[in-house]
Amino acid sequence: MSHVTIPMSSQKRVALIAHDHCKTELLEWARYNRNTLAQHELYATGTTGRLLGSELGVPITCFLSGPLGGDQQVGAGIVEGRIDFVIFFWDPLEPQPHDVDVKALLRIAVVHNVPIACNRATADFLLSSPLMHRDYERLLRNRCSSGREPDPWQPASSLGTSLELLSAELGH
Repeated sequence: MSHVTIPMSSQKRVALIAHDHCKTELLEWARYNRNTLAQHELYATGTTGRLLGSELGVPITCFLSGPLGGDQQVGAGIVEGRIDFVIFFWDPLEPQPHDVDVKALLRIAVVHNVPIACNRATADFLLSSPLMHRDYERLLRNRCSSGREPDPWQPASSLGTSLELLSAELGH
């Protein structure tokens, strides 16, 4: 199986997300880790981003609120190579109006081999990793069996090429 590598610089692009019942926990965690987080480029969904920006006093690029498309924007950032790392404190016991978006975001993070922490312990381990502060090449599994390497940065305008690859995959 072949892979393509996706470079991640020592300054990671980190998305921070928290569901309503988890916002306090994420704020406490972020406050404790403020100095480390301040060394990276931070992104967050809606209310979480505004709360973190106010609490930490560091620049945070805000997406929409999760239920209004913010989780999808983070997923798109992963696919387009604009997000390297995700901290997502979510409540698996509380139904969300956008559960399908949450599942899609988790799936995209796994498919694109992006580190994702879904609880405080995992976030602590990931943030304290020596890899957090150095360049890293993330491996992306080549899911194309036609022998051609997929280009993870392929623009949407090359849809014809993508469809040709898909057609070759399906044997048409």
